[in-house]
Amino acid sequence: MFNNLIESSSHSSELKRRGSFILFTTATYVLLFVITGVVSIYAYDAHLEQQADQLEILTFVPPPAPEAPQPVRNTIPRSATTPSNNTAQSIRTELIDSATNPNNPPKDVGVVASIVPPARRDSVIGTTNVDPPTPIGSRVPVVGNGNGNVNVPDDPPPPVTPKPTPEAPKILRVSEVLNSQAKSLPKPPYPQMARTARVQGKVSVQVLIDENGNVVSAKVVSGHPLLTNDSQRAAMQARFSPTLINGQPVKVSGVITYNFVLP
Repeated sequence: MFNNLIESSSHSSELKRRGSFILFTTATYVLLFVITGVVSIYAYDAHLEQQADQLEILTFVPPPAPEAPQPVRNTIPRSATTPSNNTAQSIRTELIDSATNPNNPPKDVGVVASIVPPARRDSVIGTTNVDPPTPIGSRVPVVGNGNGNVNVPDDPPPPVTPKPTPEAPKILRVSEVLNSQAKSLPKPPYPQMARTARVQGKVSVQVLIDENGNVVSAKVVSGHPLLTNDSQRAAMQARFSPTLINGQPVKVSGVITYNFVLP
């Protein structure tokens, strides 16, 4: 019995020793994994920052230098000997009208164009052919007759705009009864059922007449139900003269009335 107790105590200490060793080993591995993960994260962040700095330096492109505006060249010749008091006046050695002016054709026909520019309204005879500076957007007429006088042709009158013709309505609605305007107005038969029931009175039918005077639709708007069917059929057989507005035929909408009276 004592031998069993001693053997059991030795097994218990062995298990405790092994358990402590396994626990210590596991804790050591966990700590190493944690340290390795933290170090790898910091190293990855530092590597990303380095890549971002290199990317900014590589993709930097200096902006292009703005191009200097091209100077506007003056195509009008200037004379170095022109007095300062004539800078606001056009000078021509000869007053010649523009070749495109139909009111003043040239006297002599030639095959070589004149070296003298066409005269302007303010042109005077001088020793050179120069023009004063003209403000942007201004208009200077170029006319002349060759004898020292400058003529300005009148502007052509504006074209006369014709007055628009009023458009005829597509459908002319008539408020009066159309019975008296009909060329042919068949009378509806008295229904036998209405005679038996002693029904009488007026029936109004709304009709639409086309451009040729034919009834294209009919609809009863008032009247006894026993009298409406024959009235509608009779209205479809009515004929009218074409209605003209401004010489154009139009459709007409109106009412036809039938009066049923028992003898």
